[in-house]
Amino acid sequence: MPVTGLQHVPHLPDDAPGQSKRDFTSDQEVRWCPGCGDYVILAAVQSFLPELGLRRENIVFVSGIGCSSRFPYYLDTYGMHSIHGRAPAIATGLATSRPDLSVWVVTGDGDALSIGGNHLIHALRRNVNLTILLFNNQIYGLTKGQYSPTSRTGSVTKSSPLGSVDAPFNPVSLALGAEATFVARAMESDRAELKEVLRAAAEHRGAALVEIYQNCPIFNDGAFEVLKDRTQQAARIVRLRSGEPVTVGPEDDRRVLVRVAGGHGEFVPEAEVGAREVVVHDAAAPDPSAAFALSRLDSPEMTHVPMGVFRQVSRPTYDDLVRAQVEGAVDAAGGPATDADLGELLRGRDTWTVG
Repeated sequence: MPVTGLQHVPHLPDDAPGQSKRDFTSDQEVRWCPGCGDYVILAAVQSFLPELGLRRENIVFVSGIGCSSRFPYYLDTYGMHSIHGRAPAIATGLATSRPDLSVWVVTGDGDALSIGGNHLIHALRRNVNLTILLFNNQIYGLTKGQYSPTSRTGSVTKSSPLGSVDAPFNPVSLALGAEATFVARAMESDRAELKEVLRAAAEHRGAALVEIYQNCPIFNDGAFEVLKDRTQQAARIVRLRSGEPVTVGPEDDRRVLVRVAGGHGEFVPEAEVGAREVVVHDAAAPDPSAAFALSRLDSPEMTHVPMGVFRQVSRPTYDDLVRAQVEGAVDAAGGPATDADLGELLRGRDTWTVG
């Protein structure tokens, strides 16, 4: 399993009073539309943070622009409501310069995948020690209902009155393609699994992305209703558990994912598996190809939607490597670099003449 991502962050002493949700709740009035899924995610995060045992002053939430990006106001930790799409860049600088902090990014499908797409994929590729929460409601909420990078093709919105002609992103596939070391998906209404995924993401050392399906009751109400309907969710939600076969459906009608020609998967009734090769999920597999294939089970119809941890592997983080370089820097004579060496570099003659 990966080394915990919190070993450098100061924890509360053993004899300190226990923390509660109240300790992580700010005095700011929460201002989202009635029924917004953000309320559920906020409550889950506020109740989960005490379990980390960290000092509040060593936790930072950085957000971009959007409904989800109001998050830092409502948490009694350090935080920054930053620039549209640039939260991963700001958080990268913070994580690299301050190993004593647990750095979180809160973003939405528009903020992260449109103007912020470049920053997101490079934070994942570099494996910066960040926990990134991507709220996906498949719409632009704050700017009043335009289609977003995850809106389904054909979506009728304020900016696509005849239906969107765009092909939507699959955020999990995108993250796996960028070789993120931790990728997961949860749904705001499933508090138990959301907290379990958040805990695993927080303890991971490296870039952890959690896509959270979140309902927008004003501009895209019911986008994930078939997954919340108790009569349908068992037949649609694929619960990913590392080391276990990939299955879907209730016990009396369980289907198992098997490999077919071309490397693709197909769900077949459990009784008909026979000698066919059953797909067993391995979140720790070094190659992300199998996890990527699982992410492609998803479809606009939400016939089979994988939930849980897709990938969880360990490799050196960008911020650890940068700090190691700085600590190992030497001057021209081979001795430790000093502030004077930096001043000489800045005032040196390695310059260009323009014009």
